[in-house]
Amino acid sequence: MSTTRTDMTPLEPITVDALSAIPGIRHGFFTRVGGVSSGIYAGLNCGFGSSDVASDVAENRARVARHLGATDDRVLTLHQVHSSAAHVIREHIPRGHLPEADGLATATPGLVIGVLAADCCPVLFADPEAGVVGAAHAGWRGAVSGVLKSTVAAMEGLGARRERIVAALGPCINQANYEVGADFQATLLDHDPNNAAHFRRHEATGNPHFDLPAYVARRLSQLGLARVERQAPCTYADESKFYSFRRMTHRGEPDYGRQVSAIMVV
Repeated sequence: MSTTRTDMTPLEPITVDALSAIPGIRHGFFTRVGGVSSGIYAGLNCGFGSSDVASDVAENRARVARHLGATDDRVLTLHQVHSSAAHVIREHIPRGHLPEADGLATATPGLVIGVLAADCCPVLFADPEAGVVGAAHAGWRGAVSGVLKSTVAAMEGLGARRERIVAALGPCINQANYEVGADFQATLLDHDPNNAAHFRRHEATGNPHFDLPAYVARRLSQLGLARVERQAPCTYADESKFYSFRRMTHRGEPDYGRQVSAIMVV
């Protein structure tokens, strides 16, 4: 359990109408604003996989849980590996025993579940009738291989029905800052020629740029869900609000923070 700190800058999560309108569900695509981490992690770094001070990360996660009204100060995230795997979660799992997966679903009241991201696309799900929620970490690899479908399937295993599920995608790298190589483009086109709609050539360099949020939104639209909402400001472009793996790489920095997107059944 973390120790409450006195420097309480308010958190500034992004919320979406599609999920906010559901009674008994609380959610947030949390930015880096409002945490206790310092240096290159300054703000609400929620990634234990970073080299940040572990107690600061724990306090940041506790602030997220408290913001959502949870009585437990933990946020359950998995060991993310850019996979298509998703798990049903019924109780908190100790950090040393987290499964490798990129999607999770729960119907357990009070259990805050979430995914970490720093350019990849976070997606939150809820079935308002079944009281089932889910979260997915959709980098391009996971999105292509089926993590969104797997997360919906995990929710269905808890009694959800896809025609009732509401999904929302949050902050991620946008097309203007997502330059990719020819091999990347070829892989996506081999998977589905219709993916050509998500690439454009940069006027100056001629290199392809990929529209990750549009691609994730299209994959979600193919699942037969009740509603898909998109709130996807660019993580690379706004350093004051977001951590970014690609921005860190371009600057040659040694590490980066992760923002969390979290959801809970009350």
